[in-house]
Amino acid sequence: MNQLFRKLVRPLMFRLEAETAHDVGMTLLRHGLGGRVPRSIARALFEIPRFSPIDLFGLKFSNPLGMAAGFDKDAKVVNQLASLGFSFVETGTVTPRPQAGNPRPRLFRIPEDEAVINRLGFNNDGARKLVKRISSIERECIVGVNIGKNRDVSLEEAPGDYFEGFATVREIADYVVVNVSSPNTPGLRNLQAIKELERIVDPILKENAVGRRIPILLKIAPDLVSDEFEALADFGVSKGIDGLVLTNTTISRPNQNGVYGEAGGLSGRPLSNLSDAAIQTVFRRVGPKLPIIGVGGISSGHDILRKMRLGASLLQVYTGFIYGGPGFPSLILRDFGRLLDDLGISEISQLTGSDA
Repeated sequence: MNQLFRKLVRPLMFRLEAETAHDVGMTLLRHGLGGRVPRSIARALFEIPRFSPIDLFGLKFSNPLGMAAGFDKDAKVVNQLASLGFSFVETGTVTPRPQAGNPRPRLFRIPEDEAVINRLGFNNDGARKLVKRISSIERECIVGVNIGKNRDVSLEEAPGDYFEGFATVREIADYVVVNVSSPNTPGLRNLQAIKELERIVDPILKENAVGRRIPILLKIAPDLVSDEFEALADFGVSKGIDGLVLTNTTISRPNQNGVYGEAGGLSGRPLSNLSDAAIQTVFRRVGPKLPIIGVGGISSGHDILRKMRLGASLLQVYTGFIYGGPGFPSLILRDFGRLLDDLGISEISQLTGSDA
């Protein structure tokens, strides 16, 4: 199945402009796996090994692999992705009000490096529509929601936008990620400064303490130095943040040839080392007190193993799925399962931070 995708389906899809191909893929997923019977067939076809459950954030994950935010921004294919093997799907980034994002073209493939550059700009249908969609399905996996601010809201007014987004989605989200690290909303990364973060997370944490409490995580950029990662780790622990997502896309470039010159966030294999370094730095600083979801450059079971050994408790993919196709989660999870068997490890939690 994976060979069929790589030799036939992917070449056809890659003839299309990148965002058009994404839209086509979403349509195929939405309708092709829209019913319970097709999803049952997909689960049988893309078999996932049985892992020891991962208990984190008060949630139970059937395996360590999730879909990162950005792929299913508006929660249109949550159960479809679950049927391919993802134990959790992070929807969003969603903003309080709908917005169109940046002008197209805004998504670019780099096939030789299995990488992508995007400057989408938080294009989404808005938080209320996302809540309506998630409320209408019987979920087959854990569902997170990644929130951001609307582009036309100033940095000074950003805390109000984040609070509105949180208040809108909290009743349907299994966890919420506060995204202050996208490179495609002007000035957004300035909100990673500790004083700015306090203005954003304090009202959310206060509200979260009333009624149904859900896990709150922060998504951080890879383009920071060690001291900044350590300060953010200390901040997360002191505030009672539930975890970090490490990392978002990078504005750095390994070279400036061809499409690498496009503006936007780079993801895929070239991001791997930056993501690894961030995970290791944070885990060494605070250990398991601040759980990490590792994301960036995962394309094999070895990548899962390495990132968990550096300190990640869970992993997310996006670009790897674009290049690997629907069988990708099954492929890398089976690869990971074989590595665990070879190492004689039965409890995945034993891995986290073992090489940090």
